[in-house]
Amino acid sequence: MTGRWDRGWRGELGRLLEVVALVGLVVTQPLLDVLGRSPDFFLFHRADPGQILLLVALVAVVPTVPVALLGSLSRLAGRTARALTHTGLIGLLLAALAVQVGRHVTPLRGVPLLLVAGLAGVAGAAAHRRWRAPGRALRLAAVGPVAFVALFLLGSPTSAVVLPRGDGGAAGTAQGTGGHPPVVMLILDELPLVSLLGADGRIDAGRYPHFAELAGGSTWYRNATGVSGWTPNALPAMLTGRYPARAVAPHYSQYPDNIFTAFGGLYDIRAEESITRLCPPSRCEQPVAPEQGLGVLVRETGKLLGQVAGPTETQVDPEDSYREQTRAEAGLDAAEPVPADPKFRWDSLDDNQPARFTSFLAGLKPASRPALHFLHLLMPHSPWAYLPSGARYDAPEDLPNDGAGWVELARQRHLAQLGYTDRLIGETLRTLRASGLYDQALVVVTADHGVSFRAGAQGRGMDAIKAAAGEVAWVPMFVKEPRQQTGRVDDRNWEHVDLLPTMADEAGIRLPWRVDGRSARQAPRTDGTKHFYDRPGEPVTFPGGVPAPPPLPPPHRLVGTEVRAGPAGGSARVADLAAFRATDPDTGTLPALVWGDVPDQIPDGTLLAVAVNGRIGAVVPVVPADPGGRRFAALLTDDQLFRAGTNQLDVYQVAADGTLRRLALS
Repeated sequence: MTGRWDRGWRGELGRLLEVVALVGLVVTQPLLDVLGRSPDFFLFHRADPGQILLLVALVAVVPTVPVALLGSLSRLAGRTARALTHTGLIGLLLAALAVQVGRHVTPLRGVPLLLVAGLAGVAGAAAHRRWRAPGRALRLAAVGPVAFVALFLLGSPTSAVVLPRGDGGAAGTAQGTGGHPPVVMLILDELPLVSLLGADGRIDAGRYPHFAELAGGSTWYRNATGVSGWTPNALPAMLTGRYPARAVAPHYSQYPDNIFTAFGGLYDIRAEESITRLCPPSRCEQPVAPEQGLGVLVRETGKLLGQVAGPTETQVDPEDSYREQTRAEAGLDAAEPVPADPKFRWDSLDDNQPARFTSFLAGLKPASRPALHFLHLLMPHSPWAYLPSGARYDAPEDLPNDGAGWVELARQRHLAQLGYTDRLIGETLRTLRASGLYDQALVVVTADHGVSFRAGAQGRGMDAIKAAAGEVAWVPMFVKEPRQQTGRVDDRNWEHVDLLPTMADEAGIRLPWRVDGRSARQAPRTDGTKHFYDRPGEPVTFPGGVPAPPPLPPPHRLVGTEVRAGPAGGSARVADLAAFRATDPDTGTLPALVWGDVPDQIPDGTLLAVAVNGRIGAVVPVVPADPGGRRFAALLTDDQLFRAGTNQLDVYQVAADGTLRRLALS
């Protein structure tokens, strides 16, 4: 059946083309498709065109090499072994392809999907061995990787990053007779307004004193909404004044008319961007870079392949992995001394401060020429790793964010990181006042979008918008005008395309292009409709109105109570117990997230109390096992539970009458 293609170099060439075709479908196409739609991945890691081209070459070529080499080596065992090995490889690759197809067209996940994909691979291998047509079709499909690379380089949004064109648009001109005040602009990321609110609809000053301080001296646009849940669309809309119209890279070559080019003629630009590159090189350079280099690109691409090719449901979004480097990781010195913190060891924890935030603070000084100080800080954006004090903790990368118990944990981790973000706001206000810049500056603090923690609709896409628009679209929006002394609330229908025209008016700059937004110095919109773009050019509308904060369950009555070693019974497995035997709080890292498994006889919904050194820090339910086998996880937000050296961790099963039974840990 195998004919002449089984003999000599022509047969080997045919087999190689078949492998090239299938590896292209299994690896090259899905990876380049995701990366092609995610130019922010390369912008965040500061990848230059050469690094991107080399990564594309690696993705297109390297996965094929071990598969083809294994097949070729099998020829040493004879023609029959060679033919059987090739058939087996074809079957495995077809099964891998079936996993990806099955995730898109069937509800199957996990082991059932693997079984069905395995059967598909066996059937495909049998057909390939019996008939010539499948092999011929695969050889023709070997041109696929070349086509996938061409689409990536020439037709994807990322192409603008590989082959940038232009260097910015027209500069704005002065308007009015006033001066041009210094501008300080801090854009946070993935921060719903409702996360800051107390039950009365005001900023919760007890939990977030510095956000409350900011609101007390600025104009709070309480009915402000972002226009997209995806930063590469949301941030350009904020900085150009235009709604998202096309799926393009958040790059200066695609958005030449933006705040940096408009202000650049009259202002010095000191910009710290993260996953955009809207400020052209002629205007500014990025002082502090995150992890970068080809090695980082390859590592993160490998993780992405695991998400794309796996049999379980995952959200394939490179942005989920973006993390701010700490000051210690970046090797930066302190911008200036930080006052001692009465609650914790802030002097050592200050090393945890995001590096780009440190650089931003260091630049907040008066100058003879007006300056635009800009920082897009990925806080309190996931991955969540901070306690309110600034201490860091480790967590599994695959910890679920949705599902029973897990979505509540995700919200707790978000709120804890928001507590630390509040500290950064306080540092910004303190630095501005200490430098004498606060009174004369136009200060803007906002976020690009929120995020939903609604069960079954966690995230920031259309499902989340439909279920919890108040959490995804509404964001904090504070504008402190020069010499403003008292705070006020403005409930006009603000959309984030209004940000640039408002700032231009306040800074005395005339924008040389048409904007969709409306300056706050103009009359408010008469229409309360909100516009949200899950996809550029396709707005979804919904009514405005300040959202009410979602009710948060009060802490369990046992949290904070002292507990003595009670009767033992049952067991639990806890990850990384060694961290509790050698804890050094002065490193700024604590084992504050506790996760593990309990025996099947402990039913879902059973409450577990987690205590450190005899005091309960969290009470959490047992939930159905996640793909990693975990049935509980608890965040211990009070860092005073810990001490240097050995810490005693205990997990208790809470009975219906409130009695505790200590579980043996392993």
